[in-house]
Formats: sequence, C-alpha cells, structure tokens
Amino acid sequence: MTIREHTEDIEKQILHPNAQLSSKSRGRTRHEKEDDIRTCFQRDRDRIIHSKSFRRLKHKTQVFLAPKGDHYRTRLTHVLEVSQIARTIARSLRLNEDLTEAIALGHDLGHTPFGHAGEAVLNKIHPGGFEHAKQSLRVVDFLEHDGTGLNLTHEVRNGIIKHSKGKGGAIVSNNPKEKPSTLEGRIVRISDIIAYANHDLDDAIRAGVIKKSDLPKYITSAIGSSNAARIDTMVRNVIITSMHAGVSDIAIDQEMADILNNLRRFLFEHIYESKKIMQEFSKAEGILIALYEHYMKCDEHSFEKSPSENRHRAVCDFIAGMTDRFALMEYERIFFPQRWMVL
Repeated sequence: MTIREHTEDIEKQILHPNAQLSSKSRGRTRHEKEDDIRTCFQRDRDRIIHSKSFRRLKHKTQVFLAPKGDHYRTRLTHVLEVSQIARTIARSLRLNEDLTEAIALGHDLGHTPFGHAGEAVLNKIHPGGFEHAKQSLRVVDFLEHDGTGLNLTHEVRNGIIKHSKGKGGAIVSNNPKEKPSTLEGRIVRISDIIAYANHDLDDAIRAGVIKKSDLPKYITSAIGSSNAARIDTMVRNVIITSMHAGVSDIAIDQEMADILNNLRRFLFEHIYESKKIMQEFSKAEGILIALYEHYMKCDEHSFEKSPSENRHRAVCDFIAGMTDRFALMEYERIFFPQRWMVL
C-alpha cells in the first residue's frame, strides 16, 4: 500500500459520509498516473500554490489600489484568510480539508488588477464580457503552463467556478447553477463572504474611509466589535447550523444570514461605492481602458502563446493577469514621455 492509498483509507474511516473522498474524485480532463504520496486534491493544492498566477496575487488589489501601507490586504492575503476560515469549518464538520484548501487558494486566480474596478472595465469593453470566477477557471484550464493548464480535478474546478456571489448573490444558494457540487466547495463560497466582509471593514477603518463607530450598533452587539470576534461568531454559526442539519449542506441560520447581508450592504454603501474609493476606481478604469485600446492596435505583444480565438480574448487574458504595479508600469512606459539619457 502506498502512502497515498493509506491516506485515502484514513479518509474513509474518519471523514463524514457526505465528505468528498479523494479516492472518489471524478478525475481530471487529461488522465494522469496517481502520485504515490499525495492524494489528487493535495496535488491540486500544490499546483495552485506553485503557479505564477498565485504568486501574482500578492500585488493585486483587494479594495485599496496599490496600497503603500504594509498591513492592507491584497488578493494573496485574502485567499489565505479564506483558506484558514474554510479549513476550520471543514475540519470541524469532518469534511475533506485538502479539497477545501485547494478551492480556497485557487478561487481568485483570475482576478484582475485594481480589484473589482478592473473586473468592471473588462466586463464592459471585452465583447464576451468578463467574470473573475470564469477567468479563474480559464487560468487553471488553459493559461497556466504556457497554455496547457494545471489539469485540476473536477471537484476543485467546480468549486472555483461557483465560488462567486456578486453584489446581490445569496450567501447560501439553492440554485443548482450557482451551488458547488461538493460541500467543500460550498464551505469556500461562504468563507469567502466571511473573510472579505470582515477584512475589508478592517482595512477601511485603517484607511480612514470609515470609523469604528460608523458600523451599526445592532451588528456589533450581535457579532462583536472586533475583527476576530466577528469572524469567530460567524464561523461558529456555520459549523453549528450545518451540524444541526446533519451536514447535509453548509448552512447559516436566518438571523446570522440577515446580519451578514446587512453588513455586505453597509460595505457597498460606505466603502466599495463611497466617493473616496470610486474616485480611485475611476482612475484605474482609465488606465485599463487605455491599455486595452493600445494592445488592440499595437504589434509589440504578439500573444502567440495564448490559446485565444481572437485578439480581444488575448488582450483580455493579458490584462486580467496583470498585477497593479505592472499595469501602472505599462501605462507609464506607453503613455508617459520617456526621459532622454545623455551619454
């Protein structure tokens, strides 16, 4: 018996009957020989962590564009926080922690520079529209490894494509088209909300966009006044509610769902769509529109390695993969007058 087979045997003994077993995965698009040490989901997690797209997340905006402060969240710290929350829930419910972690670490690989401002720009100017969840799947399926992709398992890919809620999306969806097929994928979906609802609030207070006292009293009295207390309250609610449901689904009680939805509305009204943030987003939009239009006309980037059907798709892929600082550097290189060097 290999180490992997021993691990798969342990999963069968200790995981919940509704957990996704590694040995029962639907497999990969391209067949591969199984590893002697790691399960299929452990391999997926490792492929994501070692990908170039994952490394670029450290210089992609969460909310605050190209932040100079050392303590603001980036896309990388966001996915790490989502992973930590999701793993806590998965372990408590005896679900597959490796699958949960792989989905959490890979769910935002396709996010644009400048956060949701970048996503909104590409959705507007790219003929096929743009959604970061679909782009994340495109990254792992095609764009990584020079067009061959990471060849991840079906369960990880499904969790990535169905993690996003959008502005008005339900915290726990009953729509089969939105709902991840595994409980582990559903954990990541709700952990994503718990993570950003709290850390974006924390960053906004640090940036002076809002004050602690601006948060409605009924929210702080119900779930806590500190970042740690709020996360702890929400995570415990998901675990306990899901346990009471027999771990047949990942659930949150109605009172907590209402509080979390109200907190999300507060974030949109006072942070994401605030005048201060929107002013910076409009600048980012201008940068990305200018870059998009330039690449559509110029020949300096051939995009010959892109598995794209047309130039629009290739340009969209190229811009979506940029970090904030690379987009700023490109904009300066293309549109700023260059200094002459006197020899």
